[in-house]
Amino acid sequence: MKKILLILTLLLFTSTPALALEDPLSVPNNKIGIHILFTTELDDAAQLVNGNNGDWGYVLIPIQSGDKDLKKWQEFMDKAKEKHLIPIIRLATEGDYFNTHVWRKPDETDILDFANFLNSLEWPTKNRYVIVFNEVNRGDEWGGEANPAEYAQLLSYAVTVFKSINQDFFMISSGMDNAAPNQGSTYINQYSFFDRMNGEVPGIFNQVDGLASHSYPNPGFSQPPSVVSSSSIVSFYFERKFIQKMSSKSHPIFITETGWSNEKISDKDRASYYMDALSNAWSDKGIVAITPFILRASGPFAKFSFMTEDGNPTEQYQAIKNMIKIKGQPILSPEVLSVVTQANTTTLVKSFSSEDKPKSKISLSKALQSTFKWLMKI
Repeated sequence: MKKILLILTLLLFTSTPALALEDPLSVPNNKIGIHILFTTELDDAAQLVNGNNGDWGYVLIPIQSGDKDLKKWQEFMDKAKEKHLIPIIRLATEGDYFNTHVWRKPDETDILDFANFLNSLEWPTKNRYVIVFNEVNRGDEWGGEANPAEYAQLLSYAVTVFKSINQDFFMISSGMDNAAPNQGSTYINQYSFFDRMNGEVPGIFNQVDGLASHSYPNPGFSQPPSVVSSSSIVSFYFERKFIQKMSSKSHPIFITETGWSNEKISDKDRASYYMDALSNAWSDKGIVAITPFILRASGPFAKFSFMTEDGNPTEQYQAIKNMIKIKGQPILSPEVLSVVTQANTTTLVKSFSSEDKPKSKISLSKALQSTFKWLMKI
């Protein structure tokens, strides 16, 4: 049955031209970004990552399997285009119905549904950055039991499906918990996890386009930026070096989570630490984006937040906003380039409202879902 679903997907979508991805490091790149949780946070995100002469910084946001609202997510893409933000979308499931302390383990149906939905959106840039789930070396992020073999198989499947639909999808492997010990299936150290992934699917890292790293200042989210270890803010370096032994690629790095806890580090020192890290540890030329966790949060994540609960910017927000940045020049999507060309020649800018979207992709999605249901009855 799984093979039938994949073959059906390939047959429906292989009409997309096989175009090569753009190297994000081959053009001027503003690597400053931020991790957000809600699509409505782009104004504050843009002020932070594009402040002081910057342009086309990054914004990372998770999308849950039950949150495929076309209008909501197209408005997000349109707003990102307007604010000159490059989206990075991280796939997520939802809390397990029977165990609210863990995230439901994804399956191939999730992959097919995500790929079809995300392809139905008009993205602002040609590269469509997608991270395949989150900290999968933790059991609570994988249905209760971390499983490198299962993740390697699903990652390989995701790369095949997404790229069969659209070659512009830039597939990024999950960021890992860089402080995880080897503790059965509850936690698996990221290097053991990488090794076991490659053992299950030899060459798995040749399939992905980039590596996500959660380069937190561990232990305790509190180490100074000068600390050099496999669990510090330079853990991306050790992860990349380890993976290079199993791959013929030199992968671009996406630091998709990092940050110091205000429970242990003062706001003033956090701001200073970020400036130090960006000037030194994170000046590595192989880094595409740095999206600290998190723009705004309450509860257990408030200790990382760049804004207070009443909406005021913290010192670390102001420090990054005020630093001199690069004007990024990413390759825009064909849809955006078409609008720019029309504007230059006719001074008429076409707006992309949700009502203007082509309907064929959406109807195809519904048809695909109906066909899946029919196949499942065979």
